[in-house]
This record gives sequence, C-alpha cells and structure tokens, in this order.
Amino acid sequence: MSMAYEEYMRQMVLPMRQELTQAGFQELPTAEEVENFMENVKGTSLVVVNSVCGCAAGLARPAATQAVLNSDKKPEHLVTVFAGQDKDATAKMREYFEGIEPSSPSMALLKDNKVVHFIPRHDIEGMPLEVIMENLKSAFEANC
Repeated sequence: MSMAYEEYMRQMVLPMRQELTQAGFQELPTAEEVENFMENVKGTSLVVVNSVCGCAAGLARPAATQAVLNSDKKPEHLVTVFAGQDKDATAKMREYFEGIEPSSPSMALLKDNKVVHFIPRHDIEGMPLEVIMENLKSAFEANC
C-alpha cells in the first residue's frame, strides 16, 4: 500500500480511536503490547475490538463507554485493539479468545486473561443501544 493511503487511513480512524481512549480505554496497537498486557493482567478487563463499520460507531463504542460510565461494578482495565488497522495486535488478541470466531466489532470481558463473557458482532449489529449496554452491565455485575 502507498504511504499516502496509510496516512489517510490513520487520520480517518483517529476520531474512532479517540472515542474509546477519551473514555479511558488504553489502545494496544502492537502484538507485543497485547501480549505484554495479556500475560501480566490481573483482575477484570473489558476488551473492545474496534472497527470502522457503522455498528461500531453507532452501537459498540457508545455501548461500551456508556456501560462503563453508568455501572456500579466495572472492569479494572479497559483496553482496545482496532481490527483492520492494527492487524497484528488484533490477531494476537484474538488468540486469547479461545474457541471464539473472529468478530468485529466485538467486546470481551476477561478475568485475568480468560474470556468470561463475549459479545460478537451479531449481538451488536441491529440491536438497540440499551440492550447492548444492559448485556455489558449484567456481565459486569456477575464478574467484576
């Protein structure tokens, strides 16, 4: 790919990244950062596999940020990888989602580095925002 295209895409997705980072999510843009996080994390983590699609913009990112902001119990760690942009990081994160088909956007709640709740794209796309938020909040209540 040309450098101009790559720079265009970096600029295009910047607001999509910032929506999560401004809400307290830590980006893990490299496979090494994902591996370091996952091998050393203790406690609960919400992982958002971000995406450029409309259901990420209109549903996944708002549901994740609002569920975290409006929950009494919440994960100790908030992290994100960006499918289609940070390909190596996303592939590495998906290695930890054992037995779960790749899906973006998606959200995983982990205890230490094991998935205890997963929301794939088909449970995001076309769903009311409130339903996705309640799905997350219920998972937080049960696991955090």
